[in-house]
Amino acid sequence: MKITSHRELEVWKEAMDLALEVFALSKSFPAGERFSLSDQIRRSSRSVAANLSEAWRKRRYEAAFVSKLNDSEGEAAETQTHLEIARRCGYLPPEQFQRIDARYETLLARIVTMSSQPEKWVLRAKSPVPPVPTSPLPEA
Repeated sequence: MKITSHRELEVWKEAMDLALEVFALSKSFPAGERFSLSDQIRRSSRSVAANLSEAWRKRRYEAAFVSKLNDSEGEAAETQTHLEIARRCGYLPPEQFQRIDARYETLLARIVTMSSQPEKWVLRAKSPVPPVPTSPLPEA
């Protein structure tokens, strides 16, 4: 099956599912975290999928594609850090943290695989059209 949109990527679907799960669980954080941890974890979790979308659209250029994948990887790791802080502060039960963290580890592995094998994802440049032979111009 040929993938024609970032929405068809399993890695993007998982990043979206995780962003929605992180959003839902952050609603239970204390009100005092509303403008700090809650905002930060929501932003970073959303950025994982957003950067995957951008990577998909930049796959004409290998370096740009890999760069956006690296941004996505960084945002996923940032989200893991915020989740760890939430766990250590007692906002997130250890079992829930472990389950979500494991999903982020799997997501990260998929992103790293994509970025280490960009040739499987980047668009191939089309062969240049050979020049049309022309007849010599008559001499004046």
